[in-house]
Order: sequence, then structure tokens, then C-alpha cells
Amino acid sequence: MNKKIGNLFKGDKGIWTVFFFLTLISLIEVFSASSTLSYKSHNFMGPIIYHAGTILAGVFITIVTLNIPCRYFKLITPIFLFISYATLLWVLVFGESINGANRVIQLPGFTFQPSELAKGTMVLATAQILSAMQREDGSGADPKAMSYILWLVVPAVLLIGLENLSTAVLLFAVIFIMMFIGRVPMVQMGKLTGGLVLLVGIFLTLILTLGSMDKDEDQNQAAVEMTTAQASADDNGKEGEGFVSKVFHRFGTWRNRLVNRSTRPEDPKEYSVHDNFQVAHANFAIASSGVIGKGPGNSVERDYLPQAFSDFIFSIIIEEMGLIGAIVVVFLYIILLFRAARISSRCENNFPAFLVMGLALLLVSQAAINMMVATDFGIVTGQPLPLVSKGGTSTLVSCAYIGAILSVSRSARRNDAHTQPVGVETD
Repeated sequence: MNKKIGNLFKGDKGIWTVFFFLTLISLIEVFSASSTLSYKSHNFMGPIIYHAGTILAGVFITIVTLNIPCRYFKLITPIFLFISYATLLWVLVFGESINGANRVIQLPGFTFQPSELAKGTMVLATAQILSAMQREDGSGADPKAMSYILWLVVPAVLLIGLENLSTAVLLFAVIFIMMFIGRVPMVQMGKLTGGLVLLVGIFLTLILTLGSMDKDEDQNQAAVEMTTAQASADDNGKEGEGFVSKVFHRFGTWRNRLVNRSTRPEDPKEYSVHDNFQVAHANFAIASSGVIGKGPGNSVERDYLPQAFSDFIFSIIIEEMGLIGAIVVVFLYIILLFRAARISSRCENNFPAFLVMGLALLLVSQAAINMMVATDFGIVTGQPLPLVSKGGTSTLVSCAYIGAILSVSRSARRNDAHTQPVGVETD
């Protein structure tokens, strides 16, 4: 019996341990933080049953993915690229609105968020390009590698960025780090960095100028902060909107977040309910936590935070589990990154090594952004906490990432065993 279970949960034990504890924390904290959903649906157990079902589906996806040999990931790259671009284009035109942005496609029984699939697909394609274009003399990647990567990734980043800027920035940052790890020539990396600094400056200028013209968005932003994720759904799809309005309709939101961040008072008690609603209550949750917290299920701020079960779940974790719980969660993501680096270093081929690091960076970077926002160290975004926040596509895709990392760890472990002297065990 134990042998059968061991065969089912194959791969790196450290990754499995992190996965187990993060999903366990997710079940406890989402159940606690879903009080508003329970109240609105008049169903106390409904939200947690749905989330538990999503977690179980994610575990199934993880097990299926880890049993796919890594070499087959290359074969599905063209298929995933086609699906990613097709769905990213589709969601811009026909997608359902969340927080005033078209981000999901409504399918029978569930919603699908194309940006989540696109992130993993871009990492998969980048890993393949970097591995295929490593020079034989071991001096790094061919100079053409960056061009191929940018031609493939930039259009996806732009499509995602029109409706979800933080996800687009996260994706491009991970691709940038992958190119650095893949030893793209430093001269090219320097030129790209300079170009990015210039583009960021121009973009911020456009946000601060064009965003101020979007008065409707300015007026509606407070409602978005204070109510639910659907409060500003009618910002999209207005009759008679021109092309320019559709392209720049998110500029008002981005400007408000920048302005609110720069003008925010140091004392949370002085926060404006209209301008800093979520951040204020996230700070109240953290300030009232102490070292050990109030205990699971005893959060007060969950009733005030519209996205307590998603974007701000880390503040609820701190409120209920205290500083100790926060450190444990952070430590779990650090272990995930270090185990991925260990697996990558044991790979004989470049592709699985780049793939593991890219997927791990996606998960850990997203977690860092979520935790920074929840603790008031960043601008408010819509990034969930991977494997913890309540979600559909995000949870399932994150589980697929873990499965891919575990798949690589299996082959890396075999390769490592073949290179060890007789009688020496591998970790």
C-alpha cells in the first residue's frame, strides 16, 4: 500500500512537502476568509466545498503532469502557443469583466483566465529557445536568442497588459531573469534594460496624463475598492465607446493606484475610506495579529476586505496565524525556489533546467508581489497568492507548474544517481 502511494507521489519530496502545506493553509484560510461569499450565497459550506474541489482537481493535474516525461513538453509548446494567443485575443473582445477589465472567458460551469495559461506557455517557449541556442563552446546563448524570445513574448505581454498590467510586468520580469540565467550576451541585456527604463518613463507619463482624463474611472475606483470584484464590470462594454477609450480605459485605474500610493498617509487610521479601503483594513488585520495571531477562523477584517479570500489573503493569514504563520508561509516559498534551483543544477540538459527555474520564478515572484501588497509595501494589484488564494484557473495552472517541476525532478534524480559512485546515496 505504501509503495503504491509512493509511486503516485513521485518526484522531489521537498516540492511535495511545500505543495502539501500550502494547499493545507489554503483550505483553512479560504474557509475562514470566505465569510462574505457565504453570506451572499446563503450557503455556509458552499465556498469551501467549491475550493476543496478545485484543490483536489489541482492535485490530480499535478499527478498527471509529473508523469509526463519532460521531453514531451517540447512537443506541446506549439499547441499551447496557439491556444494562448487565440484565447488572449478572444478575451479582449468577448471576455467577462472583472474589476473593470476583460480577463476571463465564460465556459459552461466555470471561467477560464487565458493569462494564466499564457504565462506558463511563454516560460515553456523561452526555455526551449534558450536551450536550443546555447553555443557549443559553452560561452552562452547565441545573440539571436533574445530576438526570437522578444518576438514571441512581447505580443503576449502587450495583450495581457491591456487588461492586467501587473501580470504582464510579472511575466516579462520572469522572462528577463530567464534570459540572464540562460546567459544571453550582457551587451544585449544592457541595451534591453536601457530600453525598458525609457519605455517605463514614457508609460508612466501617459498614465498620469491620459489617466486623469478618465473621470468615470476615477469615480468608480472607490466603488471597486469598497465592494466586490464585480462592482466596476460596467466600465467595459459601454455603448458607443471608441477605439481609444477601449484601449486606454484602464489608465484611470493605474493612475489612481499610483497617486493613492504616493499620497497615502503613514498612519493607517488617517486613510480615506474611499481611496485606501482595502489597504487600510489589510493594515488593521496585520496590526491586530501579534506573534501567534487570533487563531484560525477568528479574523475580523475578513468581513471588510472585498478580496479577503484572494488578493489580500496574506493579511488574513497574518491576522489569524500571527507573525509565526507569516514566516512559515514565506519560508515555504523560499524552500520552493531553492529546491527548484537544486533540481535545475542536477539536470543534464539545458531545457529542463531553464523550465524549472522559469516556473519556480513565476510562482515565487507572484507570491512576493501578493505579500508586498498585503503588507503595504507595494501598489495594489490583482495577483493572488499561488496555491493559497481562492481561484479556479490560477490554482489549476499553478498545480500544473508544480507537476512540471516534479516531472523534471524525476529525470534529474535518475541522472544524478547514474553519476554517483557505488554506495553513495543521492538526496
